[in-house]
Amino acid sequence: MIGYLKGRILSLSEDTALIETGGVGYEVLCSASALSSLSGKDEGEVYTYLQVREDGISLYGFSSPAEKNMFLKLVSVSGVGPKMGIAVLSGMDINSLAVAIASSDVKKLSTVKGLGKKTAERIILELREKVSGTAAAAPSKGGAAPAVSSDDGDEDAVVALMSLGFTRAESTRAIDRARAEGASSLEDVIRAALKSM
Repeated sequence: MIGYLKGRILSLSEDTALIETGGVGYEVLCSASALSSLSGKDEGEVYTYLQVREDGISLYGFSSPAEKNMFLKLVSVSGVGPKMGIAVLSGMDINSLAVAIASSDVKKLSTVKGLGKKTAERIILELREKVSGTAAAAPSKGGAAPAVSSDDGDEDAVVALMSLGFTRAESTRAIDRARAEGASSLEDVIRAALKSM
């Protein structure tokens, strides 16, 4: 499994980077943020996902482990393949995507080119359930029940942060800090929480 590449950037196209490492040139289908992070540089790095199918092998590239994690969650949804996953991540940044999933904003998610309303609804349904299920199943240290905010908006923010790979405890602490700093709307709370992590 190729999970990370660092090397010389030979070329960049609209959605692909050619990266040379160890004398081998890897063609990587990248998200918009990964391409942006490589643009104008001689050397660069991407976190990768290798897809092996009967008709070929494809390598997908991401700007950060959090973006790769979100991609893996997206492709776990029935009807969402790697190309659609890349399209979603290129259509919106992971913060906005997490907010859209947490707040069940089908309209915002449907603005991604090629993503229909039904698929957007399925992404929201399946990812919210997965993240909530993970949170409920995770045993906390000392056997005490995890602290859950009574505010529905805070729970949505916790779900959004957990979808980016943070634990429930990390998410709750960051949201408490964001609230203390005056963030009020769901989007503001998530953005402020991410900045403090």
